[in-house]
Amino acid sequence: MAVKPVVVTIEEHYADADVFGTWRGYDAAKTPDTQRKLIDLGDERIAEMDAAGIDVQVISHGAPAVQKLDPETAVRMARTANDRLAEAVRAHPARFAAFAILPTPDPAAAAAELERAVTQLGFVGAMVHGLTDGRFIDDKRFWPIFERAAALDVPIYVHPAVPHQAVIDAYFADYVGEWPMLIRAAWGYGMETATAGIRIVLSGVLDAYPGTKIILGHMGEGLPFYLWRINQALARNKFVARSFREYFTEHFWITTSGFFSNPALQCALTEMGIDRILYSVDYPFVDNALGAAWLEGLPLCAEDRVKFLGGNARKLLRLP
Repeated sequence: MAVKPVVVTIEEHYADADVFGTWRGYDAAKTPDTQRKLIDLGDERIAEMDAAGIDVQVISHGAPAVQKLDPETAVRMARTANDRLAEAVRAHPARFAAFAILPTPDPAAAAAELERAVTQLGFVGAMVHGLTDGRFIDDKRFWPIFERAAALDVPIYVHPAVPHQAVIDAYFADYVGEWPMLIRAAWGYGMETATAGIRIVLSGVLDAYPGTKIILGHMGEGLPFYLWRINQALARNKFVARSFREYFTEHFWITTSGFFSNPALQCALTEMGIDRILYSVDYPFVDNALGAAWLEGLPLCAEDRVKFLGGNARKLLRLP
């Protein structure tokens, strides 16, 4: 009799009540139902996991977490929020794991908080959201975060937030009033985060800290589809000793958060291989049931299915 694979989803969001109160306009796109689910770290969340066959959620704070706050406030709120999330994980240790909030406005403090979260709270990595002070995460001021993550052997999940206001004004102003999701999940999120992924490769941080592990959600923010063209075009510059493809397939993992498409999965499998792809839902912004329905017709053999559903995540994050 076949053993049921352990199902792990690793881009599943929550909102700390105190941090949530600082977001101001950022919660405009979240319905009351979504907001309620973001706050819950107990019975409702677990019931929805059970209904969708999910054994473990790796929980992370929704964007922009504390990254838009002043440094002192960000450090204080990240610490207390991580403490509260650790309590929720301890209450349900077989069902939850966690990525830390990082106070990126103070990069040294962010690195220290990452170490505390991993070594003292038992977190399995961290998630960062979009820009901090208008700067991408590859900026050298943020390299202490990568240095600490590599030393701890934990991944950094690079997650979207809304693009820079100048980008919104230049690219989306004519449409965003009628189509607010255009700057979010429909296009802006992926555009910004794919750019962040490319910049991480170009920055040299992966040479400086070769143990760095990066996770991108939403089927790699489109980068697997563009991988051949990016690799070929950048090779004309001879910008590094190794190709973009080599860096990307060595240092990056991708998840299926909010992206349940067999053709897209097949592309990612062809470009990256099954060991680099992890199942995720993007709860509660995407319903667990949508992911569960997709899994029924998943075009994977039994061995690859085990890896995809949870084996790869358990190996990367050293989960039981």
